[in-house]
Amino acid sequence: MPGGKKVVGGGSSGAAPTAAAAPSGVRRLETSEGASAQRDDEPEEEGEEDLRDGGIPFFVNRGGLPVDEATWERMWKHVAKIHPDGEKVAQRIRGATDLPKLSPPLKAQWPLIPDPAAEGLLTVALATELLQNGNLDTSSKKIPIPSVPTFQPSTPVPERLEAVQRYIRELQYNHTGTQFFEIKKSRPLTGLMDLAKEMTKEALPIKCLEAVILGIYLTNSMPTLERFPISFKTYFSGNYFRHIVLGVNFGGRYGALGMSRREDLMYKPPAFRTLSELVLDYEAAYGRCWHVLKKVKLGQCVSHDPHSVEQIEWKHSVLDVDRLGREDFRKELERHARDMRLKIGKGTGPPSPTKDRKKDVSSPQRGQSSPHRRNSRSERRPSGEKKPSEPKAMPDLNGYQIRV
Repeated sequence: MPGGKKVVGGGSSGAAPTAAAAPSGVRRLETSEGASAQRDDEPEEEGEEDLRDGGIPFFVNRGGLPVDEATWERMWKHVAKIHPDGEKVAQRIRGATDLPKLSPPLKAQWPLIPDPAAEGLLTVALATELLQNGNLDTSSKKIPIPSVPTFQPSTPVPERLEAVQRYIRELQYNHTGTQFFEIKKSRPLTGLMDLAKEMTKEALPIKCLEAVILGIYLTNSMPTLERFPISFKTYFSGNYFRHIVLGVNFGGRYGALGMSRREDLMYKPPAFRTLSELVLDYEAAYGRCWHVLKKVKLGQCVSHDPHSVEQIEWKHSVLDVDRLGREDFRKELERHARDMRLKIGKGTGPPSPTKDRKKDVSSPQRGQSSPHRRNSRSERRPSGEKKPSEPKAMPDLNGYQIRV
C-alpha cells in the first residue's frame, strides 16, 4: 500500500491476525475476530448497485406486492421521463384495450394492480417488452409464465446451470425504472431465499441484483457447485455504472449466472480455467460497448443451506483496476480464488444442508469456531487509499448512455 501501510490477509476464525503487504488498490475484509478495520473510503450505500444506473436513479418498490397506487403512478411518471417518447409511451400502454388477459384460474392467483388497463401484475412484463422493443405482440392473447426448472438426479450440473439461466432470461429484464422486489443485502440468507421464492411466484421482470438472489435460490440443490458474488464498476461518458453477477465454480472451472441488457454481460458457462480468465472475459465484453472497468468486488462462497441465518459476504476483496496494473490485478483475482478454496477445504466455508445443521438454524447465535462476518463499512481494513478524483463528465449532445 502507499506509504508502507499493511493489510491483514483473511484467515479462519480465531486465527491470529497476520500482516501482509498488498498491492495498491486492493482491499480485503478482516475475517479474524477482534481485529480492527477502517471505513472504506468509497461513498457507497447499502444496495447501491440496485439504486442507480449510469447516474440516473431508479426506484424500488418498498411496499411489497400487490403494488400500491402511489408506487404504480410513480413508475409511470418515471417511464415518461426516461423514455424517448415520453408521455406517449405511457398513454399507449395504459390506454391499450387489447392487452392479453389472465384466465380466471390464474387471475385468482395474482394480485391486482390499481390500473383499469391491467388485469394482473404480469401485464407489467408486456409493458416492459413494449418499452424495450417498441411493439407488442398480442396475437396469442396469452401471458407467458416461465416454469421454474426442475431436474432429475442424473442431470449434469452444466445442463442445470443452462436451465437456470434460461429461466432467468425468460423473466425478462426490467426496463420500467422501478425494481419490483426490495433486496436488502444485510438480510440473512434465509430471508433472501424467501424473497427469491416470491420472485418465482410473481414471475415479474428483474434486474441484475434480483437475478443473483434468484440464482442462489435455484442452485441450492447443487452441493458440488460453489457460488459467490462478483460486482463490477465501469465508466462511460462521464458516468459510473454498476453490475453484479453470481460467479460459480464447478469441477475447478469458473462461470457465472446473471441478468443484463447485454447478452455477453450475463451468463458464462463453467468453462474458464481460472477466476482471472472469467473476470477478464467480462472486461473484454465491457470494452466492446466502450465501458472501462474500474473496480471489481468479490464475495465469499454462499451457503447451500436455504435456512442459514448468515449474511452473504458481498465484498471480501475490492480491486481497483487502475491502481493495481494488469499483472497485480490477475494475481489478486487468483489470490481470492485460493482464499475461497482454502476456506472450503478447512471447513470454514459455506456448509451444505445437513440434518444436524437444520436442527440448529433457528438460533442466530454464532459459535466461537464460526467465521466472523464483517458487513459494516466501518469494519474495513486500512487501505491507505485516497478516493481518486472523478473525471468531469464529457459533453453528451444527444443525452445518450450505453447501459449494461
